[in-house]
Amino acid sequence: MKVKRIELKAIAEGAAFLGTGGGGDPYIGRLVAEALFDRYGEPEIIEASDLADDANVYISAMMGAPTVLVEKIIGGAELDLSIAALEQYTGRPANAILPAEMGGCNSMLPLAVAAMRGLPVINADGMGRAFPELQMVSFNVHGVCASPMSMANEHGESIIINARNSAETENKARQLIIGMGGSAAISCYPMSGAKVKQTAITGTLTLAQGIGQALAAGRKNGRSIESLLAYLQGTEYYSEARLLFKGKVSNIRNSVEGGFTRGECQITGLGEQSNESLVIEFQNENLVARSGDKIIAMVPDLICLVDSDTGAPVTTEALKYGQRLTVIAANVPPIMRSDKALDIWGPRAFGYDFDFTPIEQL
Repeated sequence: MKVKRIELKAIAEGAAFLGTGGGGDPYIGRLVAEALFDRYGEPEIIEASDLADDANVYISAMMGAPTVLVEKIIGGAELDLSIAALEQYTGRPANAILPAEMGGCNSMLPLAVAAMRGLPVINADGMGRAFPELQMVSFNVHGVCASPMSMANEHGESIIINARNSAETENKARQLIIGMGGSAAISCYPMSGAKVKQTAITGTLTLAQGIGQALAAGRKNGRSIESLLAYLQGTEYYSEARLLFKGKVSNIRNSVEGGFTRGECQITGLGEQSNESLVIEFQNENLVARSGDKIIAMVPDLICLVDSDTGAPVTTEALKYGQRLTVIAANVPPIMRSDKALDIWGPRAFGYDFDFTPIEQL
């Protein structure tokens, strides 16, 4: 089926929720996709199961600090160049485009580049959320390497990285990202259709659309958050969704370090809960939620901030003092909680000195 231009708002908003604060500003990504849809037409969305085993699948995304993407707007040409550079290196033309993550801006860009190239986009991704580092995808868990990888910027410059593993690809790309202007279009994890079927988390593009539609429906009667939770609890992946906290932003600390937006946000309760607070720690994405000395949610489970009135997801670069926010947590697909996966994106992978505990046990 075609991805309709009118559906982009719902997909972007749902992906912004799944992005757990990261993935870049969804509004910027939607504007890019809308402009390219208007110019080139609406792309087709296909299921992973419909791919030919020998299809050449390429990922499209932006890499860098989300705060940079707000000021350095994406043009579109760099997205195409990153795919073209990797095609030239591998000698294999792209047959389909695959999202790397289902988060904010990076949910929109695969749709945009698919429209530019007249290619289908696959209803799947590598995590069902967003993560800050390249190796943090299900493709890597299943043994697919991020290299060879391409990077391209708005000046028509491109770079190919061919590292020994996905973690080293991330390290080398992160060193280069500053010289590329703080953000760059990338394509990595080139793989066959057969590999996509084996390694991707499926159905996440339409799931993001469902989240956006649930929020829109809930706003009609002032119950957006209740509508969102009901939808999530009825899905296969996020059935343990729950409300953690409501309050206003009382303190924010963030900075761009090593190509990431890092920091924390303190949310103080209102009314009878004014003596309670919750601290969210983030590295592009929200990683840990603490209430005093107690951790009440942790990566890889979703920790999502939404506007308390509208349910609109709030990304880390959009946090502001005084915002009224609701914190929602949800589980992730089973593969995300496997021992092998937790070695790649569990709390210890981010420097914490504790092991993962699911939200339903906290």
